[in-house]
Amino acid sequence: MPDTFHHYAKSPEELADIDTILSRSGLEFMQDIIEGRLPGPPIGQTLGFRPVHAEEGKVIFEGTPEFRVMNPIGTVHGGWYGTILDSCMACAVQTMLKKGQIYTTLEYKINIIRPIPIGTRVLAIGTVHHAGRSTGIADGEIKGLDDGKLYATGSTTCIVMDGPRRQP
Repeated sequence: MPDTFHHYAKSPEELADIDTILSRSGLEFMQDIIEGRLPGPPIGQTLGFRPVHAEEGKVIFEGTPEFRVMNPIGTVHGGWYGTILDSCMACAVQTMLKKGQIYTTLEYKINIIRPIPIGTRVLAIGTVHHAGRSTGIADGEIKGLDDGKLYATGSTTCIVMDGPRRQP
């Protein structure tokens, strides 16, 4: 996978504004982040993951859990699994949006199959199974980039909405 991701937003002002978001399809928006035309969200920098691929109905994130995401018993915190899975699954739904639409996660579920060793590079792959007028449904998997092991799975339901209209 090409390493084209450029940077994360460092302040709220650097994040895309609503007009920028609504002027693109969801797929264009994701591709603009991956290709560096728009900055990535700071959560990725905080937790050590980034989007690396987007196509219609599919988004892939690459990540590496580090010491800072460990829980008190010395394993990767479940919130790390949940956050990278929510990101890849919801962004997969986003790739199905038309210009002028927005979305948000309604609910998601994860199943942790085995612990990810600290420093292991993984891919989180989100795939859409339904993209309708008001909902999107996707699932996701976390797989080891080098070992191919399945570490976790997830599913999500997102709400799809028309974006806010600007007042004349």
